[in-house]
Amino acid sequence: MQQVISKSQFKSQVLAYLRNVENKKQPLIITHVGKPVVKIVPYKDIGKLNYLRNSVVYYKDPTEPVWAQH
Repeated sequence: MQQVISKSQFKSQVLAYLRNVENKKQPLIITHVGKPVVKIVPYKDIGKLNYLRNSVVYYKDPTEPVWAQH
């Protein structure tokens, strides 16, 4: 479950909140005047170009651009 805090709470304890995100692997949402403005998520290494895996939908001619899924 993600934690929601105000930016004044975050400002006073930045390092503790960042360690918490890192250790618990859960996002943190920072608000300003009750509205979400920033979401901090744990870093996830997806490797080189793994984010493109299975994204090609249509591939006809190797000399033409590849149409990717959106």
